[in-house]
Amino acid sequence: MTTKPLLTTLLPLVSDLSRDLPDQERYRRLLQAMRGLLPCDAAALLRLEGEWLVPLAVDGLSPDTLGRRFKVSEHPRFQILLSRPEPTRFASDSELPDPYDGLVNAPDADLEVHDCMGCPLMVDERPWGLVTLDALTPGQFQSLELDALQAFASLAAATVTVAERIEHLALRAEDEHHRAELYRQASGQDKELIGQSPAHKRLLEEIRLVGGSELTVLITGETGVGKELVAMALHQASNRADQPLVSLNCAALPDTLVESELFGHVRGAFTGAHGERRGKFELANGGTLFLDEVGELPLTVQAKLLRVLQSGQLQRLGSDREHRVDVRLIAATNRDLAAEVRTGNYRADFYHRLSVYPLQVPPLRERGRDVLLLAGYFLEQNRSRLGLNSLRLSSEAQAALLAYDWPGNVRELEHLIGRSALKAMGQHPQRPRILTLEASDLDLRPTQPTATAPLSPATPAALAIPAGGLREATDDYQRQMIDACLQRHEDNWAAAARELGLDRANLSRLARRLGLR
Repeated sequence: MTTKPLLTTLLPLVSDLSRDLPDQERYRRLLQAMRGLLPCDAAALLRLEGEWLVPLAVDGLSPDTLGRRFKVSEHPRFQILLSRPEPTRFASDSELPDPYDGLVNAPDADLEVHDCMGCPLMVDERPWGLVTLDALTPGQFQSLELDALQAFASLAAATVTVAERIEHLALRAEDEHHRAELYRQASGQDKELIGQSPAHKRLLEEIRLVGGSELTVLITGETGVGKELVAMALHQASNRADQPLVSLNCAALPDTLVESELFGHVRGAFTGAHGERRGKFELANGGTLFLDEVGELPLTVQAKLLRVLQSGQLQRLGSDREHRVDVRLIAATNRDLAAEVRTGNYRADFYHRLSVYPLQVPPLRERGRDVLLLAGYFLEQNRSRLGLNSLRLSSEAQAALLAYDWPGNVRELEHLIGRSALKAMGQHPQRPRILTLEASDLDLRPTQPTATAPLSPATPAALAIPAGGLREATDDYQRQMIDACLQRHEDNWAAAARELGLDRANLSRLARRLGLR
């Protein structure tokens, strides 16, 4: 490779350093330059975050690749690339599994990657990330001479020289720690707020805006949109990030225990209270308290909560001693609390105290192609869990995901990918190198249960009366209705009670009588 083509490739990148380019455009130009130096079928830029490699830009790979998170310890090729300061070229017949098997956009070719090259990007003598190039044609990289590989290394070195600038543009924030933690759960789990749609970007901007304040935030949105992840991002963006984040699901507790969970109790406060216990407010002192399903709080508890939020003082159940707490409150609900106030089911003063800053999380159906990024994230999770070499979506499966309206949102997508991957693997006793999920493998369900067909004149005569008579038939029908409703709401009894038009306590009593609880 001559000096002229190398300079021709590098000069635009150097020129770009003085320009304020959007993140994706900068990354696209970088990959375009790489492919100009070394023609290939796919290229990727990945940033190293702890033990994970996060794709920042891809060219020639399936769109869901951007949503995947590659655990370095599970991908030996990535391990080798990161362990060497110079470029590495793998042999075409290498037995090491390739992370991109099945992900290269070449529907008419063998999807198993044959040739692979990569180079680490170093910052302060430590790997910042990787650039990788892949080819489907065996031996495509083997004919490259040493000077071509050196040119590849030189381009990587030039990129490393401005890595701090690239990093600053990629993070788009003054404080790198807070910005990175917007995407990471405080619990240390590996779930993220993933997306590139305008609706998702607006959400991230609102999190950045209100996160650093002390305002109470009311997160609203449909079931499964990720309200808990948003609450964790808000906490990590705040000045309380190094203090506890304590969560309470208000719908998961009987009404009689909510007050004790929130405020604590002393010995003898109620049957079973054998000692003193701090409540969630005291546990969260100095930090953040997240109340999920806050719409399920009883009116009596709302009144006591209002007092604590206004004065910062509380009393444990059964005690008259005051305890002072400093807590930021974040709440979440999938209910229309304003409508609940109008009907008298929710206190207006408590609602206004909660909704100082309302934050709406968009449903998945309004986020466009984010569904493919999220699918890629869950595909990689399941690939690792099931011990597969590659797990991918066919183009028809991708189209089916994009066409579906996702009544259960991100949570439904997560369960769908996990369920479909397990079923598809069960259909292949001889585990394939690349497992492709087809549209037929995705058991996408109708948004609403299909309406019952009108009874024909012959229907009543066809009904069999059980031995127990009408009472047993009615009980059996109620069991089926409650069970189906609980399945739709993932065993959320409060949500099921709302759909069935019952008080939650009455539903619990009915379920016990029917042997469901």
